[in-house]
Amino acid sequence: MKQIAIFNHKGGVSKTTMTFHLAWMLAGLGKRVMVVDCDPQCNLTGVFIGNIDTDDYPFESATPQKPRNIRDAVRPAFESRPYTITATELHESTLQPGLFLLPGHVGLSEYESQLAVAHELSNTLSALQNIPGALHQAIKLAADHHNIDFALVDMSPSLGAINQNLFMTSDGFILPMAPDLFSSMALRSLARTLPKWGEWGRKAGANTILKEADYPFRPVTPAYLGATVNNFRKRARGGEEAKPTQAFQKWFDRLAEVRDTELFYALEAAKMLLPPEIYAEAHAPTNQFLMEIGSLDGLIATAQELAKPVFAIDLAEDTGFRGTVADSYQTKIEDVRSGFKSGAEKIIALTDRF
Repeated sequence: MKQIAIFNHKGGVSKTTMTFHLAWMLAGLGKRVMVVDCDPQCNLTGVFIGNIDTDDYPFESATPQKPRNIRDAVRPAFESRPYTITATELHESTLQPGLFLLPGHVGLSEYESQLAVAHELSNTLSALQNIPGALHQAIKLAADHHNIDFALVDMSPSLGAINQNLFMTSDGFILPMAPDLFSSMALRSLARTLPKWGEWGRKAGANTILKEADYPFRPVTPAYLGATVNNFRKRARGGEEAKPTQAFQKWFDRLAEVRDTELFYALEAAKMLLPPEIYAEAHAPTNQFLMEIGSLDGLIATAQELAKPVFAIDLAEDTGFRGTVADSYQTKIEDVRSGFKSGAEKIIALTDRF
């Protein structure tokens, strides 16, 4: 199982939408994929199952020993329960074979401060030694039980302890962005933050107490798989392939500049880059974006109602769009499908070398 963190501490970058679409495409390419909703807002869980026609949360655990969501999966470690972390029951998609959800829970945020303390003091207080490795243990057990190839972890937009932990126990990471000023600022912030997380992760992985814990902290340095740009307008000029409009192109250029300088140098120093030949062989060079996914327009609302990605919408069967509107949307659907297929193939090629 390859655990991939989907992370940006700036909100509004289509992180959850991208995670769901990418997971669906990977499953369509024959992989067994689990999306893990570690954002206490539970948006990914909502996208996966569509409209919930009940007043009760459908993934509450009936018993502590049979968890049905990520919060209950790690309770044994965080609440010192007299039972161990076990494989979480996953929710399998009825629409896409090989696609599974490890549901989120709003209560996961209750463990944030406790995890932060454990990160700082687990090397001196043995009572905390099982906490830093708990999240990855829960993800790994669920993945092993269901023979999962990829676990895509959707994270909240913050620099808190839960995200730090999930990020530093992943094999790789993807940075989703939007073409705007604040994404450029966020990328600079990540260039400063990720090396600090990397240093902390290496120390935690080498810590004897954490190595001997019931849930050992995973000694791994995550590798940069690429950055994506989402939710922008394209326009075709003179019969050429559609490209970002001039207003968005300015921010594409700004993001690319930060990506190729501050971010690249920071990740290189933190040893978070794969060898250059791996990026080249996967057709995913670091000086290009992993994916560029334009605005999904009105199709996203339809997709969410259907619990499908945009590229899986059948306009004739799923919608009432006809004529020129349908033709325009069909072009959009094919463009989105092409973008995610290319991105998924790059990720498979990159992670085959882990």
